[in-house]
Amino acid sequence: MLAYRFLIALAFPALLAGLVWRVLRGQEGTADLAQRLGGGLYAPHGAVWLHAASNGELTSARPLIETLLARRPDLHLLITTNTVSAQDLAASWRERRITTRLAPLDLRWIVRRFLERHEPAALIMVENELWPNRLRLTAEAGLPIAFVGARMSEGSARNWQKIGLGPEVMATISAFSAQDAGSEARFAALGLPRDRILPVMNLKGSVTLAPPSAPLDWPRGQTVLAASTHEGEETLILEAFRRARERVPELRLILAPRHPRRSGEVAELVRKAGLGVAIRSKGEAPTQPVYLADTLGEMSNWYASAGICVIGGTFAPKGGHTPFEPTAQGAAVLHGPDISNFADAFTALDTAGAAVLVQDAAALAETLATLSTEEQARMAQAAARALAPLSPEGGPGELADRLLERFGPALAFPPAKGR
Repeated sequence: MLAYRFLIALAFPALLAGLVWRVLRGQEGTADLAQRLGGGLYAPHGAVWLHAASNGELTSARPLIETLLARRPDLHLLITTNTVSAQDLAASWRERRITTRLAPLDLRWIVRRFLERHEPAALIMVENELWPNRLRLTAEAGLPIAFVGARMSEGSARNWQKIGLGPEVMATISAFSAQDAGSEARFAALGLPRDRILPVMNLKGSVTLAPPSAPLDWPRGQTVLAASTHEGEETLILEAFRRARERVPELRLILAPRHPRRSGEVAELVRKAGLGVAIRSKGEAPTQPVYLADTLGEMSNWYASAGICVIGGTFAPKGGHTPFEPTAQGAAVLHGPDISNFADAFTALDTAGAAVLVQDAAALAETLATLSTEEQARMAQAAARALAPLSPEGGPGELADRLLERFGPALAFPPAKGR
């Protein structure tokens, strides 16, 4: 732990410089910087601190969040995220018992400042946010810590074994629910006590999107959605779409970047590919071949509009995003080779012929040009059957009950009050 503290302290000047640069460029404000340094306005006393890194993790946790708030009318949540877009997403829910902040950097003085300022009653970490200082100081403050939807790849497990922090970090965890059996085994091998383990639950398998409010008036079988794309992926997808459209001129593309702030950059990529683009955030009518969906909270509209969904994060080293949401809306799934975040789900889909793995732009172009409306429907039906065994039986209600049971004494706090 001392070595980690030393290294993170050495990295702090560079981290701070990067954050200041973001403020100077207008990407974040001074209030955002203050929050990352453990400051910001006070949260209600005794809130449960829930941390989700970004949009995907936060969306997956939403059913659990709603269930916790329903189970405990006196409960207040302090939600922290690593990104401004995820913070905006949480704020867009307009839940009066949720306060949002950007997560504090993992330096001891910053984490201590955050804990002393906000005085949370417990900490819930979503997925794979293993921050040693945050966990150690929270545990030292006597607060219970839970991990939900936890995941860990084989590579990450090897790295944790090498640095030797596994047992010390695992000892801070009070309750633990993994996303899959493999992740549970890897956490246990790092020293997670068996009596802290709750049933496996893939949170993303229980996410229910809001009904679409304004799907595009495009023929669904000729519409492709590129969902949650990252830097480097749009170029490949646009090239494939351009080639496919030479064979099928009726094809349309909804391009939804993972981070809407990249809208200008992505729009320029579309133009460089020789394609017309209409931009959602500017209110432009969808009359061009590419519709840039650069807003938050509208993914149900885009899933409902497209017969084919290309999953972002699978062509870049990001591990891939959820296949549960597009398949639930009846879209046929195409994906690249990086599926580590949802290995069980993608493997089940591929084995059942309910998804197509494409390695490059040429293969993606061929699939886009030849995947018929009938085949799209068959894949969607096969996907529902393939993913059914991976959906949590007890749902978020069972997990919420188990967490509240473990957190019981810590949550006997006075009524939330602002300061």
